[in-house]
Amino acid sequence: MSAPAQVIKGPLAYFDVQLQMDALKLMPADYVVTERNIALSTVLGSCVSACMRDPVLRIGGMNHFMLPDGGGDDTSARYGSYAMELLINELLKKGARRERLEAKVFGGGNVLKSFTVNPVGTRNAEFVIAYLKAERIPVLAQDLGSIYPRKVWFVPATGKVLVRRLPHAHDTTVASEEIAYRNRLKQQPPAGGVELFD
Repeated sequence: MSAPAQVIKGPLAYFDVQLQMDALKLMPADYVVTERNIALSTVLGSCVSACMRDPVLRIGGMNHFMLPDGGGDDTSARYGSYAMELLINELLKKGARRERLEAKVFGGGNVLKSFTVNPVGTRNAEFVIAYLKAERIPVLAQDLGSIYPRKVWFVPATGKVLVRRLPHAHDTTVASEEIAYRNRLKQQPPAGGVELFD
């Protein structure tokens, strides 16, 4: 039996029929690093995912963030500045070499029609490109911006990525999920909170 994936938060494990392999589905603020030959998948609207790997060790990971930063409170993986740091640090802990890291980035669609000035999708896309440039991590592939939500599958062991742009009929579903998630975040502490119950 192979070693389990290094799961940082609780993505859903499932068998991906299309890829015919085990997979983990990431939700907003999730990130995963793994050495196993599994797929990592997520659905993105205005959010962005960075898929990063060390091609020599064949380990890699994915994150899924909602906003570039938290205005001073960036200690949550829902913010790109922290999500990128967490992903890189987890890869390095697993033995990846910083100079070998490579990235593929996806998402940043402006699917929320109410945001027309400085839309969050555009800001997320600009952030991830600028971050990786500053860190000197090459971006080998990208599908950012536009108005489409996307489903992304990443196989860290091989570096293979599949991207499906979802039709406009799904825009309202993805947008509704993002709005609902943002509303839940407004009612929670940003990180490290404790919920007490009887």
